[in-house]
Amino acid sequence: MATTQAIGAIPAPTKPWVKRPLQRVPSLALGVTALLLAGLIVEVTPLKGKLGYFIVFVPLVTTLQYLLARMRASRKVAEDVLVSSLMWTAAFFVFLPTASILATTVTKGLQGLRFSIFTDTMVSASFTDPIEMGGLLHALLGTAYLILLSVIISVPLGILTALYLTEIKGPGSGFIQFIVQAMSGVPSVIAGLFVFSAVILTTPIKASSLTGSFALAILMVPTVTRTSQEVLVLIPNDLREAGLALGATQWKTVALVVVPAARSGLITAVILGVARIAGETAPLLFVLGGTDALNQNPFNGFNSGLPLYIWKGFLIGLPESVQRAWTGILVLLILVLVLFTIARIFGPKKG
Repeated sequence: MATTQAIGAIPAPTKPWVKRPLQRVPSLALGVTALLLAGLIVEVTPLKGKLGYFIVFVPLVTTLQYLLARMRASRKVAEDVLVSSLMWTAAFFVFLPTASILATTVTKGLQGLRFSIFTDTMVSASFTDPIEMGGLLHALLGTAYLILLSVIISVPLGILTALYLTEIKGPGSGFIQFIVQAMSGVPSVIAGLFVFSAVILTTPIKASSLTGSFALAILMVPTVTRTSQEVLVLIPNDLREAGLALGATQWKTVALVVVPAARSGLITAVILGVARIAGETAPLLFVLGGTDALNQNPFNGFNSGLPLYIWKGFLIGLPESVQRAWTGILVLLILVLVLFTIARIFGPKKG
């Protein structure tokens, strides 16, 4: 009976790829050896500090891992360990700057973050005053105006251009595609100079949130267009053919079949476009004017924005102004992270 139960029993699942505690001892010993050798090398060479230690430790631990694998296994296994180690090192080098930027921004930005900065402006305070005085309400409102107006200008133009290039493919589509690609590489300062010379100097329209949105729209349109193109290309041709087979015209098929099917991707394109322009500073220096007062009219009068607020704080260079700039960076970073989070939520789902 016991034999029958043993034969019919289901074996417990195993995980042969998971190392046992004793199997981890050589790896731990290797890590400790690399730490000690790196410290010794840093001590006897001109390489000093954390950066010097890191420069020595990374190639040293990679080499020791390869030698250990070569001694314990075949050459193929050692090469696999070497490549895996190099990949993890490369990933760490990519992650380290991002983590450093986030940690520095949060650490320094939180020192000046308080509720009153969202309700006050810099009219009754200067950047050199204590951080408890003044705020960035005017910059937040200015950024909101810039984003709203840029979206109103860029989204219809970008999506319609993408539909023309993807669905219609009519005359001039090759030239339009070339222009879109060329605009993607235009330096942001050129967009500001163009609006300054073509609009502010030659028309009655003067520096305001409207002219700022003109400059940002030049930068946003290529992003929206190219991202929308990538989304529309992913729509199966079966949907288009089904619409045409039911007797719908091409524009009805595009409007009632293709666009709804690509809705989440198009929303992502818009949000990525907004994230592209949210932190732009160079074009706004020429077309926004810059003010420390709250201007509720986006079509008339100078206005401000978070990038200008940050730039001004670092330009003055005093401890109080630099602290205000770091707080502005933190607020802007939170705004961009929120936008990317929304893009992930509304983005196309796998499968």
